[in-house]
Amino acid sequence: MNYISTRDKAKEKYTAAFVIKKGLAEDGGLFVPEKIPSVSADDIKNLCKDTYPVRAAKILSEYLTDYTYGELLDECSKAYAENSFPGGAAPVKHICDNMFSLELWHGPTAAFKDMALQVMPRLLSRALVKTGEDRTALILVATSGDTGKAALEGYKNIDKTKIMVFYPVDGVSRVQKLQMSTQTGDNVNVCAIKGNFDDAQTGVKKIFSDSEAVKALNDKGYFFSSANSINWGRLVPQIVYYISAYCDLVNSGSIKIGDEINVCVPTGNFGNIFAAYLAKLMGLPIKKLICASNKNNVLTDFLKTGVYDRNRDFYCTMSPSMDILISSNLERLLYFCAGAEKTARYMDSLKRNGKYEIDSGIKSLIDENFAGYFADETETAQTIRDYYVNHNYLIDTHTAVAVSCAEQYLKDTQDNIPMLVVSTASPYKFAADVYCSITSERPDDELEALKMLSKYTSSEISYPLRGLEERKVRFTHTAKPEDMLSEVYDYISKP
Repeated sequence: MNYISTRDKAKEKYTAAFVIKKGLAEDGGLFVPEKIPSVSADDIKNLCKDTYPVRAAKILSEYLTDYTYGELLDECSKAYAENSFPGGAAPVKHICDNMFSLELWHGPTAAFKDMALQVMPRLLSRALVKTGEDRTALILVATSGDTGKAALEGYKNIDKTKIMVFYPVDGVSRVQKLQMSTQTGDNVNVCAIKGNFDDAQTGVKKIFSDSEAVKALNDKGYFFSSANSINWGRLVPQIVYYISAYCDLVNSGSIKIGDEINVCVPTGNFGNIFAAYLAKLMGLPIKKLICASNKNNVLTDFLKTGVYDRNRDFYCTMSPSMDILISSNLERLLYFCAGAEKTARYMDSLKRNGKYEIDSGIKSLIDENFAGYFADETETAQTIRDYYVNHNYLIDTHTAVAVSCAEQYLKDTQDNIPMLVVSTASPYKFAADVYCSITSERPDDELEALKMLSKYTSSEISYPLRGLEERKVRFTHTAKPEDMLSEVYDYISKP
């Protein structure tokens, strides 16, 4: 399996190890596989018998062909071990009627990013060996909340790597901020920026494409790489849990092999739902992918009109990981539907004008697979309350957006086949908003809200969040977006 850039019409080919090490293509595009492997009904039948680590190794081996199956099984077994994912990595829970929840937040940071970022550093470590790399990888991450902590946790003390995370100072919850600012590890650094997530993401991309910065890093024995979902090594493990969830639905008797399901994903950067799209292209019987957005509904508008326009108000919502106006992984979908030449043109228009419009034929291809909906703050809070009161199911603010959008889709279409809603974070990561949604009372302190929610619902605080207030704060620095590169230079200059 080789990889190509979404913007390279010449289709120069690269190995999996190279693209995991590299992160972003030289032309600014994202790496995609040159072909999509298939998964048959017999394959699914066999995967149903396997544990999650075995399923992961088998599926990854179809994409990462320069890694041996033994290497992948070894790394997946370590990444998804019981001590990191107590009770299992990606359980499927029945909520009500034909609605199921894929809970991806049982890992060491209580968010779905753990599903990729526990194994990705291991893949990178092997990639450095496979490509004969002597330099140290400097991982730069822009985060809207959860990716930063998950990347820090995954990469801490990994040999031949350093990691630096940028987050919007007022764009994450206090719990998320504490998780990052108290991070342990000798090779980690965290910096807040005065701006929103798009400012952080744009800043990181700008650094990656700065030839002088690349040379300066090389002279010091470093090279840039990314842990965001623009990196294929971050995205490919996400394909696994959709196939695994389907197997679990079969095993529970909820569906039979070959039955179609719908999948609803709370979406910001478009990586998680794109992974589901790849699973569908592989042959997983997914009928429709529902793209669920919050009040920052740029993707909803795009899917309805074919016009992507980031020139709009930016909102800080109770689902901050979705507070994004530039959905980077949408570029990968455009490549599969429109090809490299048009994708490059669309991305250039986005950079210059903040918008682009796709052709009607391309929109028709996207419409076959996707539907877009959004939930505002009132709808999100109401959904949290309704599902706790009526179904005794506690969900976080991002999952609530997805549940609300799934309900809207069902109302519009009457398409009542099994609906798999992707639950991306523990309700305790956003305890204050969840508690307020249920009780209409706003806790004065976000950390106290953890205890208040636990007491009110008689549920346990997710294990990674217990005792958070007692951890030592290590990182308190804030910088302007234009100073991000200087912060990088300061970091690597320290012993």
